[in-house]
Amino acid sequence: MRIIVCIKQVFDPLTPVNALTIDSDRKKILGSAYTPPVINGYDEQALEAALRIKENWPGGECEIVALSLGERFKLDVMKKALAVGADELVLVDDAAFDTADSVFIARALAAAIHRLGGADLVLCGRQASDWDNAQAPLLLGEMLGWPCLTLARRVEVRNGRVEVERVLSDGSQVMESNLPAVVTVTSELGELRFPPARARLQVARRRPKEMTLKELNVEIGSPAAEVIDVSLLKVERECQYIGGANGAEAGRRLAETLIDAGLISPNGG
Repeated sequence: MRIIVCIKQVFDPLTPVNALTIDSDRKKILGSAYTPPVINGYDEQALEAALRIKENWPGGECEIVALSLGERFKLDVMKKALAVGADELVLVDDAAFDTADSVFIARALAAAIHRLGGADLVLCGRQASDWDNAQAPLLLGEMLGWPCLTLARRVEVRNGRVEVERVLSDGSQVMESNLPAVVTVTSELGELRFPPARARLQVARRRPKEMTLKELNVEIGSPAAEVIDVSLLKVERECQYIGGANGAEAGRRLAETLIDAGLISPNGG
């Protein structure tokens, strides 16, 4: 059994908005220089799904490969995949991924998977926390010619088939498919296990396998979708002091202010 888990390096989504900056030329939101990037949270949950399958696999003959496309990787961040139990980490580092659209990402992922010798199962997070597009896994399934099952909170493999429990707005749905297949994992599956300190030390000297776009024979071409503009939410706050000679006067002035602002009805409705 061979599982490839697609992971992505993103800026920490917990970074305060006032610490983020915009790169106007690259149409990109940049994280704080003081906050290191992280592995996309949904991708971590996909990795956890793979580890659970491996734990329950007869004879333990199950290989997990973590695959990531991007640029300027922080190796200590990406090696977390190895520390929790992935057998191999593969990085495709190229500046082209900085502005790549979902179609190009899926094409490159498909080429990398073929280059690595294929897989029985590909697991992805439901979406990335930087752009929230949720497109690449579906496109990847199409390009590989494999079925794609989405929003899984449980993933089990047996008898050459994969069974998932999907999260719906009003409940859940159980589906199964022949292998190979692509499955996207959602947060309901649970958080990625914490890597032991000993494992972190053991992977410190391990080097990931590196690949290039040239090796994958993937041409950049014209993007199917292009980011035109990026902006951060502007939150404006105004504090107005309303006083009075006594509580009754202050209350009256407050009511008048709220009525003038259209926040309450003058009739009290």
